[in-house]
Parts: sequence; C-alpha cells; structure tokens
Amino acid sequence: MLRTLKILDNKLVGCSGYDASVFVYITPDENERKYLVEQLKIDEHTLASSLDPDEPSRLEFEPEHIAMIFKHPKHYAAQDEFLFKVLSAGVFIFSDRLVIVLSEDTALFEGKVFNKVASLLDISLKLIYRAISHFVEHLRAISQISGELEQQINISMENRYLFNLFTLEKSLVYYLNAIHSNSALISRLKSYASKIQLTQENIEFLDDISIENAQCLNQTEIFSQVLASLMDARASIISNNLNIRIKALTILTITIMLPTLIVSIFSMNVRIPLAPFYHAFWVIFIIAISSSLLVGLLWWRKKW
Repeated sequence: MLRTLKILDNKLVGCSGYDASVFVYITPDENERKYLVEQLKIDEHTLASSLDPDEPSRLEFEPEHIAMIFKHPKHYAAQDEFLFKVLSAGVFIFSDRLVIVLSEDTALFEGKVFNKVASLLDISLKLIYRAISHFVEHLRAISQISGELEQQINISMENRYLFNLFTLEKSLVYYLNAIHSNSALISRLKSYASKIQLTQENIEFLDDISIENAQCLNQTEIFSQVLASLMDARASIISNNLNIRIKALTILTITIMLPTLIVSIFSMNVRIPLAPFYHAFWVIFIIAISSSLLVGLLWWRKKW
C-alpha cells in the first residue's frame, strides 16, 4: 500500500502521486519492491531490513540517497497478550523525495512535533523523535499494567498473572535492545552531520533527540530492573508460602496420625492391657485426644 504526502505551509498533507515528495510504502508488494530496487536504486538487502523486526538501526550512504533504518514500537493490541513488540522502519532520503518503508500501517506523523516541518531531512529526524515518544508512551502503559498485575497476584494464586509479568519483562528486554540500537543511529547521524548537510537547527534538534533517547533508555533500564526484582521477590514469596503450607499440613498429619496409632494399638486382636477394664474405651479415647492436644500445644508454644 502506498501513501503520498507533500509539505505545504510547513505541514504534511496528503496529495496525489504527481505532487508528492513523501512516499510511504506499507508492506510493499512485489511490483512496489521491484520499483524501489530497480528505479530508485535502493539496495535489496536494505529494503528487506526495513521489514525485518530483528534488524538493528543503522545509517548507510548510497550514491543517490541516504538509507536509515530505525526501531519503533509496534502498536499494542489485545491479541498480543502483554507482549510489546518492536518493528523496523526504513527511511530513504533523496534530493527530491523521501521514501519510507514500513512492515505495517502505523500513525507515523502523529504529535505536535509534526506541526511544523521544514524539509525532508527535518521529517526524517522527527520520525526518530516520534519513535522515542512512542516508546515512552508504551513504558507508561507497561508500568500501569505491571501495577495491576501485582494487585492480582496478591489476591490470587493463579500462575497466569506471573506469566503475564514475565511477558512484560521480556518486552522490556526487546525495548532495551531497540533503544540501544536507535542510540547508535543517533550518534552516527551526529558524526556525519556535515555530510548529510544538516542545518544548525537540525543539529540542535538532533541533540534534543539524543537527550530524549538517553532518558528513555534510562527509564527502560529502571523498569526492567524493577520488574526483574519483582519477579524474583514474587517467586521467593510463593516458595515461602508453599513451605508454610507444607509445614502446616505436615503437623496436621502428625496430629491426626497419633490418635490413629493409639487406637490401632489397642484394637489389635491380641491380649492387651485394660482389656477387662469396663471403662477402657474412654481411657483409650482420652489418651488419643490428649496426644492431639499435646501436639497442638507444642505447635502453639514453638510458634511453628
């Protein structure tokens, strides 16, 4: 699918393909890929990297364009089951056009940062900024979800809530790798600012992007450490609760076993003491009950 836009009055607006300067290809089909490779001279491997979620962010210089791969979060849906995924996006900067390749449809140009765009390079940098903002939004959602799962774990013994927390922890690992990868891309953009012909305003904005990405990375690391510690603590608490229950059941079993043992001994089909005694039943009954009371008393005194 192809979307075409142009810069009009410092804003991005939809237009026909003839007037367009920004071309957004969403999951390009075979004909679109052929056009991008043969007509625009986009490297086939770089094009495939734009659609591969496992590809790292990078910056490459081609004879007719600049190729940039960056990471952005996938829009979360209910069917993802607490797994926040990361996707790649390709940006190919030509002298007269900007080509963006995505693996799925997403709202690329949301946010006030796109209220004013000056050039194709400006759009490219703001795409990275928007991706960082999207990561931050997802981090807030992960924090809120993990808090709700903690409350569920406190009142429920079901394993699925722990599995959900584990899935969130795995998501944060993916986010850490993606944000680290974007950080390397930002550093490379700053190093080649003169070659890319960034304006002073672009360079200042790139510094802001670098700061935002560093803060996002730091926040992700903190969330990941907290969630990992929380998982370890929950596992220890569950193990301790299990030991307490097993100990209680063991003492309860002993308490029940002692009267059974005493009654069994006096019930043997052999000559035993108290056989001719008229109140033997009540004597045996009192001994059996006393053994249970003795275990209960020891349990209370020893604070088992």
